[in-house]
Amino acid sequence: MLVNFDNLSGARVRPTKLAHVVLRTHDKKTMAKFYCDFLGGEVVHQNDVLAFITYDDEHHRVALAEIPDLKTKDRSTCGLEHIAFTFETLEDLFLAYRQRRAQGMLPFWCVNHGMTISLYYADPDGNILETQVDVFEDPAEANAYMMSPAYTTNPIGVDFDPEEFIQRINKGESWESLTSRPDSGPRGFDTIPRVKPQL
Repeated sequence: MLVNFDNLSGARVRPTKLAHVVLRTHDKKTMAKFYCDFLGGEVVHQNDVLAFITYDDEHHRVALAEIPDLKTKDRSTCGLEHIAFTFETLEDLFLAYRQRRAQGMLPFWCVNHGMTISLYYADPDGNILETQVDVFEDPAEANAYMMSPAYTTNPIGVDFDPEEFIQRINKGESWESLTSRPDSGPRGFDTIPRVKPQL
């Protein structure tokens, strides 16, 4: 099919997916080990400056570039806030949590956002990583939730203890009960826990 590259009146052409993230670091070796351990991934290519890591069907999902003389991450400046990785099931999310915990990787924040159940970690450089499960199968339902009064009142979510969550799963609690976000009233951004980099 011929494309008329001069006809710009149609719908905006959208990407098919988000392919990868590249992070600058001053310690590629430590960061590459962390991401391979965190994602269950592998380095597909590296040299003195770059490392390319994959954990799925993409040739690389995370790339690292070692740049000399970088300053330590300053959370008071503009930039990328976090990278999110989705799991298929709650069981997968929390088994991955336990596997990471066994390697000394602990989430600094566990929260039911309402449309996701999320655990937040930090890499050795202080970049934030979210692991999550979508609560709604239909994106339209998630969008509707995000426009609801409950979400408007509290767009952050309700914190939870991951070990208690695992106990609830093991007791056979229903999906609806596990993923339903309690009504906790208004919540400000000043209540979000601070980043704790993994060392």
